[in-house]
Amino acid sequence: MYLLDLEQQSVRQALDWNTADIDWQGRGADRGLRGIAFDGDRVYIAASDELFAYTPEFELIGSWRSPFLKHCHEIAVWERTLYLTSTAYDSILGFDLDKHRFHWAMQLQTANYRFKAAPFDPMSSEGPLMLNKLHINSVHCSRHGMYICGLNSGGMLHFNGTQINMAVELPAGTHNAQPFRDGVLFNDSQADVLRYTGRGEGEEDRAMPVPVYDPETLQHVESAEEGLARPGFARGLCVLSDQVVAGGSSPSTITLYDLAKNTVLGSVNLSLDVRNAVHGLEVWPYD
Repeated sequence: MYLLDLEQQSVRQALDWNTADIDWQGRGADRGLRGIAFDGDRVYIAASDELFAYTPEFELIGSWRSPFLKHCHEIAVWERTLYLTSTAYDSILGFDLDKHRFHWAMQLQTANYRFKAAPFDPMSSEGPLMLNKLHINSVHCSRHGMYICGLNSGGMLHFNGTQINMAVELPAGTHNAQPFRDGVLFNDSQADVLRYTGRGEGEEDRAMPVPVYDPETLQHVESAEEGLARPGFARGLCVLSDQVVAGGSSPSTITLYDLAKNTVLGSVNLSLDVRNAVHGLEVWPYD
């Protein structure tokens, strides 16, 4: 986990996830750390199957598990619940930020090209099967509802509390889709670009290519050729303002985009190993 100071142009590694407990199974092999979110003076960071809480100085406070949290990708806080994507179970899990326990869960089911919300107890011994049909990779919440995106979901889904509907169709392989301005912002990972698409005539639409590195400088390119990782893979997204956003890509690179000016403001590379990829990106809320 890294802290990037854009004004000072400095980088600090805050956590080194060097553990023998990493789950090597599933898409993407080494799961490592995934999403990040904040609640008061707590920093929440998710691994594949465990949620961790830290102080802003990264002292470990506690950790929690659910039998239905597996292959987590992104997390998000809305009101007094932290929502986690449980990719392996095609589910979203809710963690009560006051009682510090998993208290809500919903599996996304598909039938006849329609989606259904199937609630279940995230701490029960009974629940959904580990099928990973949709490969859910992000969750975003606002007063308008919950927005969910998966590699195989067909687009950005909207959950209004009772029903799940398709909010907008998006390219296959999309990551981090979320409402933005008058449209949708997302990583088009198959095309290696960050996109914004509005509701208008297309004047505001953007397709911002992620950084491309000389293959001779990259490490473990043979792994990329085997499909485990590849350079230019767009994943990780953070909104800084109504026109500036930060996007991630492989190998671990974070790039600032000015959508209004249709230009790249800067880019920071943390590793040339294509197996090291950016996932969760958030604005650091502490001094």
